[in-house]
Amino acid sequence: MTDAEFELSRRSFLHRVMAATAGAGIAAVSPWAAVAAQASPAPGDRVRLGVIGTGDRGRALIRNILKTRNCTIAALCDSYAPHLAKGRALVDPKVRSFADHRAMIDAGGLDALVIATPLDRHAQQAFDGFDAGLHVWCEKAMARTIADCGAMVTRSRARRKVLQIGHQRMFHPTYLAARKRVQAGEIGAITQIRASWHRNNSWRRKVPADATDRQINWRLYRDSSAGLMTELATHQLQVGNWFLDEAPARVIGSGSICHWKDGREVYDHVALVYEYSGGRKFIYTSLLNNARYGCEEQIQGSKGTIEAELGRIYQEVPPKVLALQRMQQDVQRGHKRTVPIGGATWFPELPVTTPGESLGWGEYDETMLQFEGFGEAVRSGTPLPGLLAQAYDASVASLLGEQAMDRGEAVTWPTNLVAV
Repeated sequence: MTDAEFELSRRSFLHRVMAATAGAGIAAVSPWAAVAAQASPAPGDRVRLGVIGTGDRGRALIRNILKTRNCTIAALCDSYAPHLAKGRALVDPKVRSFADHRAMIDAGGLDALVIATPLDRHAQQAFDGFDAGLHVWCEKAMARTIADCGAMVTRSRARRKVLQIGHQRMFHPTYLAARKRVQAGEIGAITQIRASWHRNNSWRRKVPADATDRQINWRLYRDSSAGLMTELATHQLQVGNWFLDEAPARVIGSGSICHWKDGREVYDHVALVYEYSGGRKFIYTSLLNNARYGCEEQIQGSKGTIEAELGRIYQEVPPKVLALQRMQQDVQRGHKRTVPIGGATWFPELPVTTPGESLGWGEYDETMLQFEGFGEAVRSGTPLPGLLAQAYDASVASLLGEQAMDRGEAVTWPTNLVAV
């Protein structure tokens, strides 16, 4: 893609973002995305980022940062040399590289850190950044424990620095359009959200001769990850909280190592029910041995359903009248019609197969937009409104789900959380 083609694509993407939020009150729909979409270029005044972690996800972030108009990569860091080399291949040869994040911070020349490391390292690396006067963008989930999630928020405030967590769906035009239409009442009162993230692979990566299994497969060990809950569920829990306009009251669930019995410590199959006020529910499943239903959310209201991952909205259809009920109504009205002796008195209530209506597909990676928003937040020293609260609640909810499965009992929402 040429620079001109890229800029045209970018403008088209930003137009979709603004169209998705316009007309319903931008502040109510997504004030963070509105700020990001209005980011302006500032040659010579780009926010200088130091990226910690250049594995698969870190390199995806690097590619998106390089597309932004207000951020630049000033340094890279990874303790695993092969990953660092792959990261360096994406950036200007003049970009400095380090094996230790503290050395990178001490070298100076940065405005903010981007953290894309194993979950258990997030909190300390964020603390080190804040204490050095740097802003922090961190991958989801926030941290390995609820206490560390709260401590990250507290430390960012104490140092008066921006803390932003990477929930890219909050910048996606399709989700923003969905949120707008929910607020307009198009699908009625939401009483249930069903979400799933199903894959059919072991999640285990081949370990090179120069690495350890814990180094490469950290997602499979309890000390460094909550597995499916923090690596996948946290995405969709954020969507659930966002569309239900609150955090859950409690969660029950069951987890098991059901299929991949290879020494892993985290569940490969989880099923949970999060309960919200008014009896509303978020039902979540994730597994690693069947990909038929993939990654999806079904936001179910009294008038319709939104399937955000598929970019579709469906209106409820009138219920079928059973044959005996129809005959009873005919008698009451004095109407006559032929009644087949062998006719069906019951119809299976199969899924609605109407095509629905498109919510709009984004052809652009919204990860770029969230970094432009982060750049604006760093410039102003003011976090994007509402973003951190969404991320904090999603991380807490994912870790509470882990607790509920481990204990085999319902776990209520903590009362001692940091106010965000």
